[in-house]
Amino acid sequence: MIATPCVPSVREDPYAPRMRPERPHRSDWKRHWLLSDDLVFLNHGSFGACPRAVMEAQSALRGLMEQNPLRFLWRKHDALLDEARGHLADFVGADPANLVFIANATTGVNSVIRSLELEPGDEILTCDHDYNACRNVLEETARRRGAKVVMAEVPFPLDDEEQIIEAMLAAVTDRTRIAMIDHVTSCSALVFPIARLIRELENRGIDTLVDGAHAPGMLPLELEKLRPSYYTANLHKWTCAPKGAAFLWVRPDKQDGIHPAVISHGNNTPRSGHTPFQDRFDWPGTHDTSSWLAVPTALEWLGNCLPGGWPELREHHHSLLLEARRMILGEFGLEPPCPDSLLGSMATLPLPGRLSIPEGRFPIDPLYHRLADDYDIEAPIIHFKGKRWIRISAHLHNSPDEYRYLADALLQLSRS
Repeated sequence: MIATPCVPSVREDPYAPRMRPERPHRSDWKRHWLLSDDLVFLNHGSFGACPRAVMEAQSALRGLMEQNPLRFLWRKHDALLDEARGHLADFVGADPANLVFIANATTGVNSVIRSLELEPGDEILTCDHDYNACRNVLEETARRRGAKVVMAEVPFPLDDEEQIIEAMLAAVTDRTRIAMIDHVTSCSALVFPIARLIRELENRGIDTLVDGAHAPGMLPLELEKLRPSYYTANLHKWTCAPKGAAFLWVRPDKQDGIHPAVISHGNNTPRSGHTPFQDRFDWPGTHDTSSWLAVPTALEWLGNCLPGGWPELREHHHSLLLEARRMILGEFGLEPPCPDSLLGSMATLPLPGRLSIPEGRFPIDPLYHRLADDYDIEAPIIHFKGKRWIRISAHLHNSPDEYRYLADALLQLSRS
């Protein structure tokens, strides 16, 4: 349950600095992360956070590599990479032959979109909830090929998933070649109904690229059943793998045309037991692959935290998030911008009163600085649809009292 509201101690002088709310109680699990003791970390959705056990596994892999770099990279690496790929494939419901490791989901979007043989007048469909870095890939590719980016306007707030489906399909034309769909949007934190969207679009002859940056660990995945044209996702977020761990899944009938962002030896150096798709992606030049090889440790460690494994862990995150959202919105008498069914482990919330009015965006919103500097709270401030929002995340290292602390901080800031 959410802790009883604490009453901040405030001086009578309205212009005097306000004292911080009482520090929140922390989750017992927080000690397994390297997160600062003072930090109230409600932004797992941006860059994740790595448990100590995973960091130790990565460090051990790096040590093994440096003991004999040639033995590690030339003689042992393929077997280690295939083992890690097998663990990941089991976790996301994939055939390992269709799966490669990459640095991040933006790399995956680059690899797919920049591989396409687009013609002048072709259209790439996305929506206004997409991620800026990935939209930049679409825009630059379209500019070079004489194609066009079409942006569907999905409402927010919204009442149900039908509004998402209707908005996306209304933007389809006979020139639409591919649609980029977020599985979980970054700005609005919505879980899109991608299974329905994939089927509707591909029934119209339109390829689908799913940007699943937030999905692994937050939502159950069965990629061979979902079967979009392409699916890319990060592993440093909800699965807590080291930064630099992500994957790209490509349907077999699409693999021949997809090339990595970096062309290296694999284009003309086939390996026994590997697909040409894997050959092209597995060695993008010399780099530290310890983040990829540590993925099995991350999946196993988190999967063993609760008795029910990953299903219970995902439910824990989801329940904690919904409870926190209800408390914060109730504190300020605000309506939820979407139903619970469209959320996973992250939610974008309206801000009260004048805090909802944007006041400068770049490089970082001043409200973010106030929360970070004055209260040690990490939570992103989102500018979207002409308003300012705050996004919260839930993970095992979070406690209910941390969201109470955020509500108290926002209450103080709304009155200052």
